[in-house]
Amino acid sequence: MFQNAKYIKGLTDIKDQPDSRPIVLLLGRSNVGKSSFINSITNRKNLARTSQTPGKTVVLNYYLIDDTFYLVDAPGYGYAKRSKTDQDNFVIMLENILMNASNLKLVCLLIDFKVGPTTLDLETCEFVKSLGHTPIVIATKLDKIPKTKQYKQMKDIKMKFHDKIDIYAISNLEKQGLDDIRIRIMEGFK
Repeated sequence: MFQNAKYIKGLTDIKDQPDSRPIVLLLGRSNVGKSSFINSITNRKNLARTSQTPGKTVVLNYYLIDDTFYLVDAPGYGYAKRSKTDQDNFVIMLENILMNASNLKLVCLLIDFKVGPTTLDLETCEFVKSLGHTPIVIATKLDKIPKTKQYKQMKDIKMKFHDKIDIYAISNLEKQGLDDIRIRIMEGFK
């Protein structure tokens, strides 16, 4: 599963999409590990560039997976120092893809497992739902919490989201939980 992956292009408007294949949108804070997640789920070391400086992504980056669908990495929110104009452009870009991309099949909201959902994460989840999509939550950095405390942390995360939303905990480092995400993504195309 997910044998072939390649970067296609970055864009700011969905009218410039490469084609109409299904898309899976990745949202999350600037330092949550979206690039590492892309590299892990595609089993590639440097498909998505990781950086020590959060907030480097400023466009929608399209990655073609198995010639079947696109993983679309959106700019991160929250941590990076961005101008008001850049922040406004990000919201417009996000609204545009959520409201107008008929090929959008799944929205994944990445959060930090150790930190739990921040106020911005919860607001983003509500924003996505207000536009007609129910995201799945992918809690990254599972390995940062001792195994004896993981159950309690997952319970706390579920409580903060209040409603029935699918939550997956993963470790990019230990490759834990990635198969569940791959299966969930493929189920979205049936």
